[in-house]
Amino acid sequence: MLKQRVITALILAPLFVWCVIALPTTYISLLFAAMITVGATEWVRLMGEPAVIGKYKFIGLIWLLMVLSAWVSQHTMLFYLLLTISALWWCYAVWLLQRYSAHVLQCEAQGEITQFSLSALPAIGVVLLVPTWIAMVVLHSISPYWLLLMMVLIWGADTGAYFAGRAFGKRKLAPQVSPGKSWEGVAGAMAMTVVVALVGGVLLDVNGAALFGLVILSLITVAFSIVGDLMESLMKRRVGVKDSGTLLPGHGGVLDRIDSLTAAAPIFALGVSLLGIRA
Repeated sequence: MLKQRVITALILAPLFVWCVIALPTTYISLLFAAMITVGATEWVRLMGEPAVIGKYKFIGLIWLLMVLSAWVSQHTMLFYLLLTISALWWCYAVWLLQRYSAHVLQCEAQGEITQFSLSALPAIGVVLLVPTWIAMVVLHSISPYWLLLMMVLIWGADTGAYFAGRAFGKRKLAPQVSPGKSWEGVAGAMAMTVVVALVGGVLLDVNGAALFGLVILSLITVAFSIVGDLMESLMKRRVGVKDSGTLLPGHGGVLDRIDSLTAAAPIFALGVSLLGIRA
């Protein structure tokens, strides 16, 4: 499993970086749309309730809303509104995760089986997938290097969390949702985030107050990326599956790879747009 994971990462990471740098935003938007489409099919599986909305109906809805969001992105205030709604959803998701954990503990204390269900699952899938797509497209249109910086922030945070968690992890972050994550891992992720943000900011000629703002934005982005990761873990636990799919050997499905991005991308794009930082 580890060997497959490393091989897949060694193939996909350089390919992704090349695509981001070499391809124009129009082609990037189509590439990301394909990625989101696969994610939409996996989300239908995670809903565990295909009767609520069929796979093709849900994919059609996602495509329609991506087209609409592309139009929205051309109007600054509407774009800000879209990403703000996404940010508010992720704030709500923090409460939702806490509620789920409390529910599990209550069921365990009473000797009951956890029967937790989420309402409005198709709407949640829309809020996860559509803002992610338009945020990544807009970041690329501003500068491919802003999109790469956000990706490196997530990758760096994952690496810092992994090694800090392995070395020092004792206090569980959300044991009822993702038993492997710890507060020490979060600390490692945040430490790595500061390093990546400072190095990335310097390489992109961001200085002074703008560099400080970039570090703060990066910390907030990574904090929400953890929430995105936990949210997908909750959905997988809800339907009793280990991975969202099997497309990527050693990595699971597309949602398993973009779960952090679903929260991070809208937050980072909104922050970059509001702060007016440019590479």
